[in-house]
Parts: sequence; structure tokens; C-alpha cells
Amino acid sequence: MSDQRSVISFQQPAMPQHIINASGPVTRLGGALMPSPVLNSYTNAAPSSVSMEQLQGEASGKIADVTGAESGLITSGAAAGLTLGAAAILAGHDLRRMECLPHADDFPCEFVIAREQRNGYDHAVRAAGARLVEVGMNEPGAGSGVRRTEAWEYETAFSENTAGVLYVYGPDSSPPLPEIVAVARKHKLPVLVDAAGELPPRENLLSIPASGADLVAFSGGKAIRGPQATGILCGKRELISSAALQMLDMDDHFELWDPPANLIDKSKLPGMPRHGIGRALKVSKEDIAALLTALELFVSSGYEEVIPKARKMLEDIVTALADTPANCALDEPNGQPRLVITMSNRAEAFEICQRLREGDPPVYVGHGRLAEGKLVVDPSCLDADDAAILTERLSEVI
Repeated sequence: MSDQRSVISFQQPAMPQHIINASGPVTRLGGALMPSPVLNSYTNAAPSSVSMEQLQGEASGKIADVTGAESGLITSGAAAGLTLGAAAILAGHDLRRMECLPHADDFPCEFVIAREQRNGYDHAVRAAGARLVEVGMNEPGAGSGVRRTEAWEYETAFSENTAGVLYVYGPDSSPPLPEIVAVARKHKLPVLVDAAGELPPRENLLSIPASGADLVAFSGGKAIRGPQATGILCGKRELISSAALQMLDMDDHFELWDPPANLIDKSKLPGMPRHGIGRALKVSKEDIAALLTALELFVSSGYEEVIPKARKMLEDIVTALADTPANCALDEPNGQPRLVITMSNRAEAFEICQRLREGDPPVYVGHGRLAEGKLVVDPSCLDADDAAILTERLSEVI
């Protein structure tokens, strides 16, 4: 019987149906569209082998330069940055604690957080072994008073079990971050900040770390326009060192291991830790190279030329909808143009949003304000062809 060997042919996997993304660089729709220089950095990094510790060391220096923080680390998204940041605060350079995570019953593991800042992303912090202790209330939001969470309430929750503070940053976050940093510093407690979607404005890259927060997590796949599965964790060198130790491949001999000093202080370690809780959150060399290019473009105003084009797209939609029942208004939060389309009621807005998604091609507009009867168009992931289709579909459906 002859030896018959099957020949396997590999083909490019079929992509799902193209959609019109008028929601912006949201994760569920694939994140930001990477520009050519970012894509080139990604592909140029692919054919080469590299020491990941040394590459993260290079990245750390660049992140420190643009954020003003002592050190930095590229993570597999902002949520991964929160997990690694929490793990760093919980374990420091204690190898036994690193090995124990996420079980932290016999050492401080509580993070104090304002009740009004709780959200689904704090699961990333809890995944490291942290327990959240809620304080405060949002009385205006509940229609029951005039006061929101106040800094003194954090202080009353601090105990021997407190490991740190978790703060979710936003333009309306209360109390202001500097107040919380001051309270935490009195008790020598680190502050971990979730600033995933707080770019733009570009100034936040500097101003949030400058608040004195110990660790800050930003998304790399939104306004920075890096790979979707990237993020930035920046802050105190000792904590970034712990985060890196719990993410990087630790399969080496301690005698031979030579991590970059600006990222990991080997002198603080009695030996080499095992793979840490962040090992599943590794970042590829291609992602690191691409994000660094995207970060350079972002801080050097390399994306500003797209703003007039985006504004023109939205103005064309406004013109097309002039004779419809929709009320259109341009808005530019942080200099980024958006179009708010207001319908007569909530039900009508939901129906239009659903019909847009069910069309061919599906159209996804921002749905965060549907309860107000508003559709939001974010043009940052649209090209001219997509904008033309979007305009036509909106005119048909509305």
C-alpha cells in the first residue's frame, strides 16, 4: 500500500461581514483603525526575535518621557493594566505573595473605592485578588440630596487590611483625584487609577500621573490608535517593576537573568519568581512596536489632520437629514467632532438604532444616549466610503 500523504492548504480565514462603525474605537467593534505607520511597525517587528524584557525596558523609558511618570509598562489593554497594577500593589516584591495571588487572605488586600465609581471593569482589579470596599453616595444621581462621595469617607474606611485605593477617572469624577491622593498619602497607601478612556485630551497623559497617583492605566487601542489589545500602565518604578515581574516570562536562571534596570530592580529580589498571575496577559513584540509608534504620533499631533475631514463628514450628514424629523447638533468634546441626532422619544431612537444594525451593511451608531432619545455618530473609524453609506442609511431609516 503506497504512502499517501494529505496536502493541507491554508487559506486566509474569512472575515465577518463589514460593518459601518459610527460608534468610534470601542472594543466590541474592533477598536481604533491603525494608521499605516503603526501597521508598518507591527509588520516590521514580526520577523525578528527580541528579548521581551529589554523591549519592555525601552518602552518603559518612552512611556516615562511622555507621561512624566517614573516608569511604564505596555499591557494587553487597560483592563490588563488594572489587573497588573492591583497585583503589584498587593505583592510588591514579595515572592511569596506573588505566588499566592489571587489568594490574599493573610495580607492586606482591600481597595477602597467610591460606590458611584463601581463598574464592570473593576472585575479586573478583583481578578488579582483584591476586595473592594465601597464608600460614599451619589445623592444628586439618586435625586435624594446635594452631596456626592467626599474624601473623608475614604479615610474612615482605611484599616490594617487596606492595600490601596481604586479611582475611576473621568471629567466629572468626585471627589477630585488630587484630594484622594492626599488622603491616601497620609496613610502611605497607593492609588490605582483607571483612566482607560480618558484620552483625549492629550494633556491627560501628563496631568493624571502628575496628580501623584501611584499607577495609571490608559487604553492603547482607542485615541492613541495602537493595536486594540494594548494599554499603558505608568507610575512608580517599584510598582511597575512588580507588575512586569508578574507578567513577563520568568523561565530563566537567576544567575543569567539580566533585566533592564529601569524596568526591574533585580537587587530587590532574593531569587527569580515563578510565572505570575499576569502571565496570561502577555504582550507581543509586534504590539509593543506598534503602540510605541502610535504613541509617538498621538503626542506629536500626528492625528490632528483628520479632524477637519471628520467634521466635514458630519456636516454632510446634517445637510442630508435637514428635511427629516431628526434634530441634529454637532458637538466637539475635547476637540473631537461628534454628531448628536435627537429623535422625538426613546422608543423611536431604539427602533432606528436596531434598523440600522439589521441593514446591509450593518450600521452601528453610538447607543450610550438612547435612553434620552439620542443617537451619537463618532466619525473616528469612518472613511469616505463608509460615511457615504452611513449618510444614505440614516436618511432612509429616519
